[in-house]
Amino acid sequence: METLLQSPMFGILLSLLAFECAILIQKKTKLLILNPLMVAIVMVILFLVVTQIDLSYYQVGGDIINMFLGPATVVLAVPLYRQIHNLKAYFIPILCGIFIGTLVGLCSILLCSVLFGFDLQMMASLLPKSVTTPIGVELSKQLGGIPSITIFNILITGIVGAVGADFICKMLKITEPVAKGIAIGTSAHALGTTKALQLGQTEGAMSSLAIGIAGIMTVLLAPLLWNFVLPLLA
Repeated sequence: METLLQSPMFGILLSLLAFECAILIQKKTKLLILNPLMVAIVMVILFLVVTQIDLSYYQVGGDIINMFLGPATVVLAVPLYRQIHNLKAYFIPILCGIFIGTLVGLCSILLCSVLFGFDLQMMASLLPKSVTTPIGVELSKQLGGIPSITIFNILITGIVGAVGADFICKMLKITEPVAKGIAIGTSAHALGTTKALQLGQTEGAMSSLAIGIAGIMTVLLAPLLWNFVLPLLA
């Protein structure tokens, strides 16, 4: 048993099994709130708690899965290439939309953190909420945040975006595919893009583009905003 737990296959198989079960649950219930990723995470946590298996055993395989997160994000460039004509046609509006979305996201986190009385370390941990995990973790470390909290925040942001993106677009009567894709990718990174891809090829391609550009803009803007507000909060 000890040999099995120490093998990377334990964490990988447990993750795959939990995710497949979560997909089946959503298909049966048809409830958007039961996002497969969120349900799978809960199932893995419950399994480890009930069986009293140490987290370090799971992380052996979990770290291998995490290693492929970056390459998996790069693959999203494929649908973008297929929609290159839209990128050329709306290049300036796309850049402006991503910039404004990124700036509003950062400012809203700082404002909410101040209103809720969070300390500086917590604020730094929450700031990179709308970028992919590799970027968010490194940025959190740079600002003095807690990477584990950053990862959790990024995950929740992505799940909320994936679950609520279509509803919010319909509620606000946003019908333009390019606008929908840019909004989803800028605010909900890769997890939101999974929903954008379901909405259409254009939405998925624009969301994929927004992930990369929003990540670059966040890396540039977050330290500037942080250095600006730090003296005011210290």
